[in-house]
Amino acid sequence: MPKKYIVIFKTIGRHWFWILVLVIIILAIYGEYIAAIVLSVIFLVFFLLSYIPALFFKNRLSRLMKKYYRIEDTILARKLKKKINKIREEMFDLSQKQEKKNWLIAFLNKQYIYYHEQTIAKFMELYNKGFTEKEIFEGLQEFELKTRAEVKMIAENLIKLNRLSEREISVKEHREKQRFA
Repeated sequence: MPKKYIVIFKTIGRHWFWILVLVIIILAIYGEYIAAIVLSVIFLVFFLLSYIPALFFKNRLSRLMKKYYRIEDTILARKLKKKINKIREEMFDLSQKQEKKNWLIAFLNKQYIYYHEQTIAKFMELYNKGFTEKEIFEGLQEFELKTRAEVKMIAENLIKLNRLSEREISVKEHREKQRFA
């Protein structure tokens, strides 16, 4: 018996907007214009207020990410005490709008990873100097990179976003400089 009530409440919860529109139309038909207007205003205010927590969450997520050189979605979920799916959705949305940003969000090994703007700046500096993938990885150890696959993935994402220009010195020229220096 209680399961029926749960189903009814879930159905009402999913279709509350249409139920509200129906009630307002019924009130308007019976000449209760003031009640329909008041009801519309009240629910419009509640609807607009429902977006406030989402805005606060996005700001908290952005502030927390900027504190780290590199942070994974699982760690963010733990620190914010939110579900991993919600964090991944937000990071996906941010990753779709990052062409002109200084930071980078990338997807590697079934997780999203945020890289701070200092990490990306150092990566670009080493990349433009003609360093190899291994040398870039070693140069970015202070920025908490874990694998060389991350270096390759950062390069691919920056190239895809048109944020990584041609190298000033090729890898071959850099090796020759090191060998003859």
